[in-house]
Amino acid sequence: MDRHARDYYASGAEDEITLRDNEKAFQKYHIRPRLLRNVAHRNMSLTMLGQPVGMPLGISPVAFQKMAHPDGEIGTARALANHGGVMILSMLSTTALEDLPRKTPPGNVHWLQIYITKDREVTRELIHRADIAGYKAIVVTADSPVNGMWGVNMVHNLTLPSHLSKYGYRLPNLQAKGEVEVSGSNLRSKVGFSLLDPSLTWKDIQWIQMFTALPIVVKGVLTAEDAILAVEHGASGILVSNHGGRQLDGVPATLDVLPEIVRAVKGRAEVYLDGGVRKGGDVFKALALGAKAVFFGRPAIWGLVHSGQDGVDNVLKIVKSQLDTTMALTGVSHLDDIQRSHVMKDDAYGSHAVETTNE
Repeated sequence: MDRHARDYYASGAEDEITLRDNEKAFQKYHIRPRLLRNVAHRNMSLTMLGQPVGMPLGISPVAFQKMAHPDGEIGTARALANHGGVMILSMLSTTALEDLPRKTPPGNVHWLQIYITKDREVTRELIHRADIAGYKAIVVTADSPVNGMWGVNMVHNLTLPSHLSKYGYRLPNLQAKGEVEVSGSNLRSKVGFSLLDPSLTWKDIQWIQMFTALPIVVKGVLTAEDAILAVEHGASGILVSNHGGRQLDGVPATLDVLPEIVRAVKGRAEVYLDGGVRKGGDVFKALALGAKAVFFGRPAIWGLVHSGQDGVDNVLKIVKSQLDTTMALTGVSHLDDIQRSHVMKDDAYGSHAVETTNE
């Protein structure tokens, strides 16, 4: 795999403390199994923003997926379609947003991730295209008013791999003002992030609602205060995320802040999580702490790197099977049966259950 592409997917901000903490956070929680619960028939289906979904695991928005494999975003989406999760397509994808519904099986749920750009017409046009194409939600990344400090990529000066750059490359979702063509070095400064607007406020979330009825998910929330503001400004969903540890190093792991955000929202919006999810047990722990569903990016990308669509499918099969087994071994037949009492946290004062029940 091209070194620059590998570093783009794998690296985090600065010292990568948050990148590591995202995974470590799951190790601080233990699962409390319940016995003799009749788990002969298990079901992990659910609804997300009113849409039926086959499992509580989806794919986070990851840009430039054709850097990983020629199958790109279409391969990732087709693999996910075999399992029924939600695919969040990045605004900076190497596949036109219209191609995802056209080239994947019908009935799959796609959401579009966007940055609200300096030129608001670019944003408006993207959302209009997503509406027409059948996307079910708009995911607004709110944690990137400016570039984060990507440690490895700041040194290596992110470039396109040769199999893409020698042809020139286009980002078809940025064609409201003409397609953006990129090639050669310093990809990071040429596309996408150069569009970021540091003047954004919560009023911009309300502005989106003026021209679309699609539900809005605010991505990047890490505090109860911002969760409350997101709901007050019309968000239907909150994606607890620290950008995979890629923006501001030293912010908390997403799993650590999930409980306070769930408490603050009080059921007024759906709460999701990404960051550090690597196996089915991680999915279970996040659900027990109040997440409606979880998303991951890097595991799917490594599957894509390995063998394209088939690689992503294999990763999803493994994680889905792990979740199913975890449900069975904890006495859970349906996602609604997963409770806070199913996890306990290790801390300086010893292990204790988050919440207990006699049921």
